[in-house]
Amino acid sequence: MTTHSFWIDSAAGRPYPQLTGDIEVDVAVVGAGIAGLSAAWELTRAGRSVAVLEAGRVAAGVTGHTTAKLSAQHTMIYAKLAKSAGTEAARLYARSQREAVEHVALTAAELGIDCELERVPAFTYAESAESVEELRAEAQAAAEAGLPASFTTGSPLPFPVAGAVRVDDQAQFHPRKYLLGLAEAMTSRGALVFEDSRVVALDEGEPCRLRTSGGPAVTARDVVVATHYPVFDRALLFTRMEPRRELVVAADIPAGRDPGGMFITTEQNTRSVRTAPYGEGRRLLIVTGEQFKPGSGGVCERFDRLAAWTAERFGATGVAYRWAAQDNDTTDGLPFIGPLHPGARHAYVATGFGGWGMSNGVMAGLLIAELIAGRERPWARLYDPRRMHPLREAGPALKMQAAVAAHFVADRLGAGPADEVERLGRGQGAVLKVGGKRCAVYRDEDGRVHAVSAVCTHLGCVVGFNDAERTWECPCHGSRFGVDGSVLQGPATEPLDRFELPDGEPQREVVQ
Repeated sequence: MTTHSFWIDSAAGRPYPQLTGDIEVDVAVVGAGIAGLSAAWELTRAGRSVAVLEAGRVAAGVTGHTTAKLSAQHTMIYAKLAKSAGTEAARLYARSQREAVEHVALTAAELGIDCELERVPAFTYAESAESVEELRAEAQAAAEAGLPASFTTGSPLPFPVAGAVRVDDQAQFHPRKYLLGLAEAMTSRGALVFEDSRVVALDEGEPCRLRTSGGPAVTARDVVVATHYPVFDRALLFTRMEPRRELVVAADIPAGRDPGGMFITTEQNTRSVRTAPYGEGRRLLIVTGEQFKPGSGGVCERFDRLAAWTAERFGATGVAYRWAAQDNDTTDGLPFIGPLHPGARHAYVATGFGGWGMSNGVMAGLLIAELIAGRERPWARLYDPRRMHPLREAGPALKMQAAVAAHFVADRLGAGPADEVERLGRGQGAVLKVGGKRCAVYRDEDGRVHAVSAVCTHLGCVVGFNDAERTWECPCHGSRFGVDGSVLQGPATEPLDRFELPDGEPQREVVQ
C-alpha cells in the first residue's frame, strides 16, 4: 500500500524553479492548485504577465489529494440553497458549476491534455428510507435549477439503495495531469511558475508587493490568494469557515466491476465513490469518507473503517493507496470568491469550496479573471466574500466560534492521563507540558524524540497528533505541520518552534 495520493504517484511532473530574485508582473497568483492555476491560465490567455508562487510543488497540495469529481451535483445543496437564498441563487449556482465542468473539457481538448476525462452520471444516494423524501426534494430543486437531474430508486452500485438523485453528463478526471498540462501551456506563453516559494507578506499598495520566506519579492498590480485557506485573512474569513479532513482509500478492481458513475452519501459519516483507469482491464476504486476535524486523533481507526466498508460493499480487499484530503465549509455553504476584503481594490481570494474544489476551483479562476478585467459574471455577487447574511449564517457562525473558543480554553486547561516521554511508542505523538510550556513530542521509528511547540503559529490554538499521517494539526483553522515543525498546510506560514527537552526530565503531564 502506498500512503500518498494516487494522482501524485501517477503523474510526476517536471520541477519548477524557486523564486530567487525580485520580479514584476501584471498579476501574482499565490497557490498552484486548481483555483490558482485556473486563474493564472485565464489571465495568461488574456495577455497579462503572470507569476504563480507555490509553497510546495504544483498541484501537490489539496488539489493533489482530492477525489477529483468534476460535477455540478454537490450532494444536497440545491434544495437548501433555493430555500435559504431563493430559486434564482440556485439557478446561478447550477449555471456556474456546469460552466466550470464544460470549461475543463473544452480546455483539455484545446490544449491536447490527456487528463483521462470521462463523462459519467453523478448520484447522491441514501440507504435509509427516511431520507427518500429529502432526495426527491433535492432532485426537483436541482432540475428546477437547470441540471439534468431526476430521482431514482435504482443505481449501478452493487448494493441496494432506498433512493438517489441522478445528474447525467458529469465528469471525472485526473486533476494533476490536467493542471500539469495547464502549467506547461501557460509557461509556454510566458507565464512564470515558482515552486518552494512560500509567500509570507502582502502589501496592498498600488502596485501590490508580495514577500516570500526566502526574501525575494514580487510586485504586481493585482494579487490572487488561492492558498485553499487564505494565508492573508484581512476580512476575518476564518470566523466564517471551518476546516475538515476526509480519508481516501483506493483499491484495484477488474474493469467489469466498475459501477460506472460517481456516488456520494452523507450517511455513515460520508461515503464517496468513483473509479479511475488503472492499467489494462483494471480500474482503481477510490472511496472517500470518515470526515473529522483536524487534530482530533484516531485517524488510523478511521482508515480501518473506510477500508472495511470498501471490502464489504465492493469486495475490494487490496488497498493500493491511502491518503487524506482537506477542505473548508463556510457558514452559508457557498465559496468565497472575489475581493479579499471590503476595502480591497487589487487583491482577490478563492476559498471555502466545501468539498467540491474541482468545479469551484475552475469557476473561481474564470470569475477572478473577469473581475480583474473589470467585468462581472451573473453569479459574482453570489460568491462575493463581502456578502453578509446574518439570519442564514448566525447559527453556523456561532457554532464554529464556540468550537474554536473551546479549543483555546479546554486545550490549555484540560489534562489527560499522566504520561512521560519515555512511554511514547515508536510512531506515537502527544502534547506534553514541560516546564510550563506545551510541546508536541513525537518518537520516530528509530526511537529518536522530536519536540516542537504545540502552539499553532497562525492564531495560537494547540495542535493535535494525526497518528496515520504522522503530523501535527490545528483543530481551529486547519494548519498542518510536520513532526519537525515545518509547515505542511496553511493558513500558518511560520513553522512551530523547536523545543529542546531537558535531559533526565521527570514525568510530564499530558495536556492533550
